[in-house]
Amino acid sequence: MATLPSSPLLDRIGMRLPIIQAPMAGVSSPAMAAAVSNNGGLGSLGVGAMNAAQAREAIHQFRTLSQGPLNVNVFVHRPAQANTQKEAAWLKRLRSEFDRTKAQPPENLREIYTSFLVDDEMLAMLVEEKPKVVSFHFGLPRPDQIAALHQAGIVLLASATNAQEAKALEAAGVDAMVAQGYEAGGHRGVFDPDVDDSRMGTFALTRVLVRTLGIPVIAAGGIMDGAGIAAVLKLGAVAAQLGTAFVATDESLADKGFRALLFSDAAHHTVMTRVISGRPARSLANDFTRWGADVPDDVVPDYPVTYDAGKALNAAGKAAGLSGYGAQWAGQGAPLARALSTGALMKALESEVEQALG
Repeated sequence: MATLPSSPLLDRIGMRLPIIQAPMAGVSSPAMAAAVSNNGGLGSLGVGAMNAAQAREAIHQFRTLSQGPLNVNVFVHRPAQANTQKEAAWLKRLRSEFDRTKAQPPENLREIYTSFLVDDEMLAMLVEEKPKVVSFHFGLPRPDQIAALHQAGIVLLASATNAQEAKALEAAGVDAMVAQGYEAGGHRGVFDPDVDDSRMGTFALTRVLVRTLGIPVIAAGGIMDGAGIAAVLKLGAVAAQLGTAFVATDESLADKGFRALLFSDAAHHTVMTRVISGRPARSLANDFTRWGADVPDDVVPDYPVTYDAGKALNAAGKAAGLSGYGAQWAGQGAPLARALSTGALMKALESEVEQALG
């Protein structure tokens, strides 16, 4: 058996394996995160769609199942700017799809998630609960937030999609960088979705950040098996973060429609879209992405206001027996997905990494 490489960061977190399960708000569960941590990796919970009380409950559920390390991921997006005219026009544009579901669109849209930037209750809860890791997506937290989390002994990770974002996060004091390649499923971690995206792939971005940063780099995007994990370790990453690989596990919250689509031809045709949530995100090709293919970015309301409409349409679609309006986030490695328990997947990944490195 090969000895898998460790690092001071992994030792500090308490990871035996260089494997992080991506947070995936709405898909990851306390049971999934616990199974990952119980098998030597780092389990994660995405709480960007939760308030502080809900996030605390999810942390407590994890702790009933595992004594291992936990990563709690928060969204650090710029709070939405209300634009009633733009939002009304968006609902009018969506009417054809609501008509298809024989449902009425909402009368108006709301900012359904609070950014961590302005969520002092979430900060206070995290400082009190002290998960081993807190990670940031979409940007830079406030300096006082970073200081408070560090003072509580929490390791801080953050997503970057290019060297400029990574250097800003490093200067702000995060402990390690998640290099999110363009292949990755779910929301792009770009700080500003209206600025041209560099679209750097996982391998190029990982290598650039390893060469330019003074903090550890974690590779994310398109990594589905041990061979992929071994490849990014050889590029200098200290660990790999896998998301889509866990979508079809027993502990995943993905519904039947999502799972069925993941094991269909749609897995070969992932699409970057912002019509579902208001921010660029990689999804399986579905009814929503097909409808949105020709929609200009500048008519889409802010995140997460757009998501309010998307969630209403998905609920209407499911009620009508249509599963193609969900946030079926998946990366370009989707054709490699496996339907296993999370524990079995972790054991398979460990064996595959050993084989690839051996």
